[in-house]
Amino acid sequence: MPRQCDICHEARAIVRRPKTAQSICKECFFYVFETEVHNTIVDSKLFKPGDRVGIGASGGKDSTVLAYVMKALNDRYNYGLDLYLLSVDEGIAGYRDDSLETVKRNKEQYGLPLLIVSYEQLYGWSMDSIVAAVGRKNNCTFCGVFRRQALDRGALMLDLDHIVTGHNADDVAETILMNIFRGDISRLDRCTEIATSGEGYVVRSKPFKYAYEKEIVMYAYLRRLDYFSTECTYSPNAYRGYAREFLKKLERVRPSAILDIIHSGEAMHVAKDVQLPSLDRCQRCGYISSNSVCKACVLLEGLERGIPKLGISRTKQD
Repeated sequence: MPRQCDICHEARAIVRRPKTAQSICKECFFYVFETEVHNTIVDSKLFKPGDRVGIGASGGKDSTVLAYVMKALNDRYNYGLDLYLLSVDEGIAGYRDDSLETVKRNKEQYGLPLLIVSYEQLYGWSMDSIVAAVGRKNNCTFCGVFRRQALDRGALMLDLDHIVTGHNADDVAETILMNIFRGDISRLDRCTEIATSGEGYVVRSKPFKYAYEKEIVMYAYLRRLDYFSTECTYSPNAYRGYAREFLKKLERVRPSAILDIIHSGEAMHVAKDVQLPSLDRCQRCGYISSNSVCKACVLLEGLERGIPKLGISRTKQD
């Protein structure tokens, strides 16, 4: 006999939530998923009416679900936000060009304006040309540094107040583990924050901070959303992949491990007598930096001078 939904006790259960182990029907799953995201937004006071909010859109499952849910919640609860799609074209043939076609379809499906900024446009280098110069071992360092700055530059072009990204609970837990493993105290202190901002730059937040990746996948599937599912060509050797594999093993033993790690990270605080890097402005490009020259400018200098590993030795892979 089919099991009934644990919430409405009427419809047939078709989903077992990894987060709560509840067996629920499709409509109840939509309701609890969207309500939890809404509660995260409201409890964290992420937005105010009139904010211009850019949705970091890659075409993948996380950003596609985020775009759909943000538009739905904005309409349903009258947040009063002006929403935009903001995409970064890293210049990876056969991967990013295909995923951006998905973003362009999402633009039409959700009725949201779209801006695409590219590495070629901003830095004069595509990721394909960077990988040709540096090889595959350290390419994620370049991409992570350039992407963060590209989103901020795109936000300035759109005059945004806020950027939201599709980072989910799994991503946050992985980042906590990575920062613990490499002893990165300054990043460990801020990686659990749901919203971050640098002086003079837009606020960046994670409405999916407590949403499990498995539930995002289920939501995209059940809503029949249009998203791109291929992994990045250059990501297999990324440090994050090893943290992800470790986290998945923990989750199999203890499903609550993801949220447990996040709550543990939130409870960690750096002692007041520990000196952390202070933020200033890059002397070359004006971007926020903890050094006189930002990491992006150092990496670009290495590429231009034909010594692409310049600056990598002190940079941790993402």
